[in-house]
Amino acid sequence: MTHKTVRSHEAHVTDQFGPQAAAYLASAVHAQGEDLAEIAALMRGQAGAAVLDLGCGGGHVAFAVAPLVGRVTAYDLSTGMLEAVAAEAARRGLANIGTRQGAAEALPFPDASFDAVLSRFSAHHWRDVPSALTEARRVLRPGGRLVIADLLAPEDVLPDTHLQAVELLRDPSHVRDYSLSQWRAMLDAAGFSVGASTSRRLRLDFASWIARMRTPELHAAAIRSLQDGASEVVRRHFAIEPDGSFTADTVTLAAAR
Repeated sequence: MTHKTVRSHEAHVTDQFGPQAAAYLASAVHAQGEDLAEIAALMRGQAGAAVLDLGCGGGHVAFAVAPLVGRVTAYDLSTGMLEAVAAEAARRGLANIGTRQGAAEALPFPDASFDAVLSRFSAHHWRDVPSALTEARRVLRPGGRLVIADLLAPEDVLPDTHLQAVELLRDPSHVRDYSLSQWRAMLDAAGFSVGASTSRRLRLDFASWIARMRTPELHAAAIRSLQDGASEVVRRHFAIEPDGSFTADTVTLAAAR
């Protein structure tokens, strides 16, 4: 019998994202949006701040806030992503952006190193979100701010199950999208004082959504099959379109150490 090599979750993440660094750098979903503007607005007036872009991906948070703060550390598990971020930062003349590699659950920084920890469209890939939040709080200075922006799971179990299924079929490094109540509970357990949250709707074009992740044709077909067989509750929640495009929920949460 032939045994397939079993890879770690970290290997799944780096394998999925390293080769796609350019696609994420150019992705309209990631390069723009009201949530990105909100994160930048929260950092205005903090010219000397040290900021950690946690799970930086294509670096769009780092690029947005670098002109407003003292220094930004773009941190990600994928070296391919970090290389793309460093090159783009140099191209834009953003000399205050540096990069570091590692996992969200084990930050290689001393206690109280940052004034703000910002993370966008990354947490659903983290294997252990409670540990990552504990680490985020550790590296924040007293009174520092954490901002998390991510896809939001429905509170209703039926559309929640559909979302997790299509996410995993699209991308094997997916762990979980969390609901607002789950986020608030995890932040509270990590010792944060949870503030305001902003929920939004985000339309995802099916063709670019699967192309960005190099989803195999078999898996893309499985996603379409799930969509075609979805209940009215699911179809209505995600506004599933004939070509498979759909609309998901997102949330931006601000919390204080």
